[in-house]
Amino acid sequence: MLNLKQIVKEAFEVSSEDFCSVVQEAREIICGENGKIGNFEVTGRLVKLLPTGEALIVGDLHGDLESLIEILTSSKFLDKLNQDANATMIFLGDYGDRGPLSAEVYYTLLKLKLHFPRQIILMRGNHEGPEDLMASPHDLPWQFQAKFGSSWEKAYREIFKLFNCLYNALIVEERYLMVHGGVPPQAKSLEDLAYAHERHPKESLLEDLLWSDPTNAISETCASPRGAGKLFGQKVTEAALQNFGVKVIIRGHEPCEGGYKINHDGKVLTLFSRKGPPYFNINGAYLTVELSKNLQKAQELMPCIRKF
Repeated sequence: MLNLKQIVKEAFEVSSEDFCSVVQEAREIICGENGKIGNFEVTGRLVKLLPTGEALIVGDLHGDLESLIEILTSSKFLDKLNQDANATMIFLGDYGDRGPLSAEVYYTLLKLKLHFPRQIILMRGNHEGPEDLMASPHDLPWQFQAKFGSSWEKAYREIFKLFNCLYNALIVEERYLMVHGGVPPQAKSLEDLAYAHERHPKESLLEDLLWSDPTNAISETCASPRGAGKLFGQKVTEAALQNFGVKVIIRGHEPCEGGYKINHDGKVLTLFSRKGPPYFNINGAYLTVELSKNLQKAQELMPCIRKF
């Protein structure tokens, strides 16, 4: 039986060597995921999740271990994973940087993945991007140095290797497309999402998936103030929904004062699942949803959004 308190205790006390062992073991599992696995199927770095069972969906954590523990305990979702093989936990990326306990968040999530390898899906955020697209400031090296001392570099190298294994996108047929940032306007097929990492940097597919943001101010695209990705309007969203046969895009990436926001006439839902500096949002939020429900707009998900 999984003991969350014990895992959190280990996360604070773990040595660099033991941290590396957990990362390596989890990376082997995630990188090796291909074809049918439990309730989902993997092609490249795309997950196709069956529309069955309940899902817990978590946005950015950014080193906020307290919020992660709050989500896991208040949702009681670890019990659901034990009781129902169709239950799935999905994390939308951005596990480290900004918050002070990035290594502890990574350790906790990877231990959960080792315990529930067929039920936990870890997506890639812009803070887990390729070396030429890393977010700035990138705090992780300094956090690892403070935690692991002289052996920090090995631990950092191991976690960096994990980034390429994390998922570009997740699709629930006829229902949801989940990404960290945004939808690439040039993406026309599921293969474009599945192999975006292999086509980087020649094509901007991965950059858009990790970095882009929705806006209601324009209909198509314009440059992003982030310096990477794009701002994309409702016309881009509607084209993506039609191309991929889904109703709603669920994503993270953007701080939201109340923990979530809705764009593009209910076609885009943003979740932000951490609190505190440097973002100072009043609430974090996560989503619990029965994947079998065939909803038309994000507003229908509001009863399923949990604020904390």
